[in-house]
Amino acid sequence: MTFQTIDVTELIEREKTGYGQYLVVLLCALLMFLDGFDTQAISYIVPALSKAWHLPREILGSIFSAALVGLMIGYLAIAPLSARFGHKRMMVTSTLLFAVFTMLTVFATNVFELIGLRFLTGIGLGAAAPSAVALTCEFAPKRLRSTFVLLVYCGFSLGFVVAGLVSGALMPTYGWKSLMLVGAIAPIALAAPLAWLLPESLGFLKRQPDGASSMRAVLIRLFPRAVIPTGSAFRLEDEEQKRASVTALVRGRVTAGTLLLWVVFFLNLAEFYFMQSWLPTMLTGLKYEPATVVWVTALPTIAGVLSAVPLGLAMDRVGPYATLTTLYVVGGVFMWLVAGAFSGSVAWLMVTVFCAGFCISGGQKSVIALAAIYYPQSLRSTGVGWALGIGRLGGIAGPLVAGMLYAAHWTPSAIFSFSALPVLVAGIGVFAMGRVYRERPIAAETSAVH
Repeated sequence: MTFQTIDVTELIEREKTGYGQYLVVLLCALLMFLDGFDTQAISYIVPALSKAWHLPREILGSIFSAALVGLMIGYLAIAPLSARFGHKRMMVTSTLLFAVFTMLTVFATNVFELIGLRFLTGIGLGAAAPSAVALTCEFAPKRLRSTFVLLVYCGFSLGFVVAGLVSGALMPTYGWKSLMLVGAIAPIALAAPLAWLLPESLGFLKRQPDGASSMRAVLIRLFPRAVIPTGSAFRLEDEEQKRASVTALVRGRVTAGTLLLWVVFFLNLAEFYFMQSWLPTMLTGLKYEPATVVWVTALPTIAGVLSAVPLGLAMDRVGPYATLTTLYVVGGVFMWLVAGAFSGSVAWLMVTVFCAGFCISGGQKSVIALAAIYYPQSLRSTGVGWALGIGRLGGIAGPLVAGMLYAAHWTPSAIFSFSALPVLVAGIGVFAMGRVYRERPIAAETSAVH
């Protein structure tokens, strides 16, 4: 008896994008929302803890960096395990882990317990994000893949904004523990919909003993109008390639792209965290009103949320390399314009910071989308995870370098003028990728990794 072989990529491209695929995007975006909420919440909690526990100023940096170090370990060491256990299982387990460690933070009695728990929370957060991106890509048609990834990462930016709003509503009355409780209860509540509604990775299911039957069930649920006969076999776009490994990222034709992506991730996150960390201090030192400081600091994140749809559409229709190169060049110009805006009107400062944030925060999401469409399915989670981990080093370095310049009596204008250069270098890096790969996704090449 002859069974039909179905090309899964062709099926996803042919069928109309439906409710099931949008549900995957929504659930992954909600997970990233909680990631952003937790990441930003600690920024509001630490000042309150500093007063309550009489913490010395030198220890505060360790509290901030603990979760960042955990995130790197989650990205680099834990996320690649999704190839063995599946993206869905990784997301559910990681969500429960960071929920538990966030809940335990409520009961921390000293700074050392707090640092340890923030480190463990970061590992959970870091393990979840690459699988969310990889699963989104797996079920997205290529024409919408960049848009879907950017929408998922909008959740992260919204989490930043909502953390500030919730902290303002809860902490004055209920204290810092109330914000941690929200950050713990929300992922516990999300774990059930993730486990119940998310489909498992088709690449993972294919390797299971009853993989064809499980794959058919997932595809029928996502594409109810598709004709998928019982007993069908399934072909994935890169099933002949090796399973995910770190060394595969720097071997063969993907090597140049991997190294360039790491440079761009590092520079982009260095710029993003420099802006988020130092704008309040710089604006306060320049005697701006507190309300102005809050709004100007929030503008880069708000701009990043608004950038998702237009940038996603541009990447899908114009091309990822041309879109990102242009974005970073324009971003470098606006970072330079921010430098001059400190001595101008508040309105002009807001305009330049918003536009710089559109390019920097939007670029952060866009380069994640670029990594997701650059790597083949077998390398996607590992590739995105390592790029995010390398980028996190930039997230640590950016504020530190700015702090050194500030301590050396550089003015805010001089620091922002200098910060325009790394953005332009990031643009050159993406342009170089475009020249090497000629707008041709490496994921389409079956000989990419051997």
